[in-house]
Amino acid sequence: MPTPDAPLGGSCACGAVRFAVTAPFQTAGYCHCKRCQRRSGTLWTLNAMVDADAFQIVSGADAVETWQPPDGHAKAFCSRCGGHLYSSGHGTVSVRLGSVDGDPGVRPRWRQWLESAPDWEPVPDDGLPRFAQRREID
Repeated sequence: MPTPDAPLGGSCACGAVRFAVTAPFQTAGYCHCKRCQRRSGTLWTLNAMVDADAFQIVSGADAVETWQPPDGHAKAFCSRCGGHLYSSGHGTVSVRLGSVDGDPGVRPRWRQWLESAPDWEPVPDDGLPRFAQRREID
């Protein structure tokens, strides 16, 4: 579990942007929305949420670009390699777990936006709670 004395690090694909998480993640889950599909090029993404004050960019802040969709949280990525890093809004940061450098100390707890999942590839039957749209806050 990340702490201020033992943060969990992470980076983009090229390493230009590095970040640290200094508190345990509150929850984690899969998102199947079209926005995540199109941004990542995958059928779903895996994200973990932490309070914004427990997340910091430790190097490469000048390479972080954001895209603010009109109806969602700001999406941050590396301007050099395009690596997805996190989204943020309402005092929370949602970290892409593929960008962390170790065990995040949390496991997926839900799947959301299943109404957007493509019908040509089944969603794994993993027993996680499923939400047709945005998940219920836990």
